[in-house]
Amino acid sequence: MSALRILLCCGGGISSGMLAQKCRKAAKKAGIEASIDAKSESQVNDYLTKVDVLLLAPHYEVELDKFTKLAEPYDVKVSVIPRDIYGMIDGDRLIKYAQDLLK
Repeated sequence: MSALRILLCCGGGISSGMLAQKCRKAAKKAGIEASIDAKSESQVNDYLTKVDVLLLAPHYEVELDKFTKLAEPYDVKVSVIPRDIYGMIDGDRLIKYAQDLLK
């Protein structure tokens, strides 16, 4: 697999920013080439050409369809981060989750 390109989305990017940092550390530790960024909802459209996976913070679950339609022309997989992964800021599990989405 080529480099894993993930975009995390939450309201202000703060909590997803912490999760992105944990993911970068987890990917490096596992020897996975990855680019993981966290952006606010308003910035998502600017990054769809640069990512493989868009992961939404749990509180954006109600907007999953909107983001899925937005990402469809770019062949970007879209999902909601499971609450337990998000709440525990578990970078290892989020990397695995993103990889599974791309299989």
